[in-house]
Amino acid sequence: MRFAVDSWAPEFGSSFESGPNEKAQPSVDASVEVPAARWGPRTPPAPPDGRTVLFTDGVRRVDARVWIMDELGAARPGICASYAAGAVLCDGRARIAATAVQRGLFTAAPGAGVIACKHACYPLRAAAGDGDDQLALALQQRMGELEVHLASSERADLIVIDGPLSGRQNVPGAVGFIKTHHVSYLPPELEPTIGNLAPGQRTPLFVTTTSWSRFSWYLRLPGASGHPWAGVARCEVSADNDVSTVGALADCVTALLPRFASEPHKDPRAPQNLYPIAGLERELKRRLGDALLLYRGLRGSASTTGSG
Repeated sequence: MRFAVDSWAPEFGSSFESGPNEKAQPSVDASVEVPAARWGPRTPPAPPDGRTVLFTDGVRRVDARVWIMDELGAARPGICASYAAGAVLCDGRARIAATAVQRGLFTAAPGAGVIACKHACYPLRAAAGDGDDQLALALQQRMGELEVHLASSERADLIVIDGPLSGRQNVPGAVGFIKTHHVSYLPPELEPTIGNLAPGQRTPLFVTTTSWSRFSWYLRLPGASGHPWAGVARCEVSADNDVSTVGALADCVTALLPRFASEPHKDPRAPQNLYPIAGLERELKRRLGDALLLYRGLRGSASTTGSG
């Protein structure tokens, strides 16, 4: 029996959560850069010297689940949450260029207002409904808006946004970097190209369309081995560009990112959890504040108002 062990630590799941053979929902056009018959690994040229790269990321945390009561005693759910976004500029050295931390009460309860406690204030952030998924989506959207604001306020030759580009595709020059694969977007006959990628190579471009269209490509980072998807990430950019422009951008990204790939002895999600993003994530989580202290503050505030 032959088997391979995923390079990610078990507590982080797998870099391919749903299995590489699951059918993708979006429509896919894999012939935008080269015909399907000519698909194969592509080796990009070395990028120009002096390219600056801006990495952006966001983090979020639910500090407490709450119930909002009206005058008649009816209760509606909500979450008090903290979220942050930041950017790391790499221009020969890495430095945090910007960070921002915000909090909010996410709920669909009419008449809800700000929740103030000893250590923080949670302004009202409207959600579309009471479901956990609706509350989580409202939080995700606010965090995404904060990421867009920071990414748009900084200048760099290349902007790499950790995660899918959806909702952030209007950031000029932005590239979405997806390190966890939920589906395989390629038809079965083209999927072997991914397994044949060497570190620093990419697949040809393909277009995926759901509620919006984007160019995508797979690339392999150095430092992982054992199975066809080891060290593989997917990148995406808005389809509001011509193929030649996106091809040049894909070459640049594929050639630049390997230098930022993490190593297994330093990061449990190596190599896809790029060093600038991993460092930024740690710093943003620290800036969210002490979760237990905030929880106690919310509990204390609720007890003084007679609602907890």
